[in-house]
Amino acid sequence: MSISAIPHINFANGQARPALEFYKSVFDGDLLFHTYQDFGMPADAPDADRVVFGQVTTADGFVLMGYDIPGVQEPDFGKPGSTRRANGTTLTEQPMFVSLRIGSLEEATTLFERLTASGTVVEDLASSNWSPGFGIVTDRFGVTWLINVHEE
Repeated sequence: MSISAIPHINFANGQARPALEFYKSVFDGDLLFHTYQDFGMPADAPDADRVVFGQVTTADGFVLMGYDIPGVQEPDFGKPGSTRRANGTTLTEQPMFVSLRIGSLEEATTLFERLTASGTVVEDLASSNWSPGFGIVTDRFGVTWLINVHEE
């Protein structure tokens, strides 16, 4: 059996395009997206210019997908729940994180710094019992990333 998991992030209130452009720059990837109009929605429909399919792909095979949830959501919809560290434990209201296993501390440091641009550091990138580098950041789009160095 061959399985691969690809994070697919659902963005509220038209945030998919700026988020995917941000991730393109963070991961040095290629960006592909299609709007609802591209798939047949009339051009004058309210969500026609929003992203129905978006994907960032890197040269080494990392893939991240996202799209705009149709319609207008409440102002707080899609806002990140709080994530914080207390007494050595991660406390959160979020249903999931994106965990990245990275081959070197240098690469991890670069990605961590890029993801923190206008984001919130939950736990600084530092050595841990299981890794030469582990950190947690919630980016400006409300996605929480666990950065974990896994040197082989």
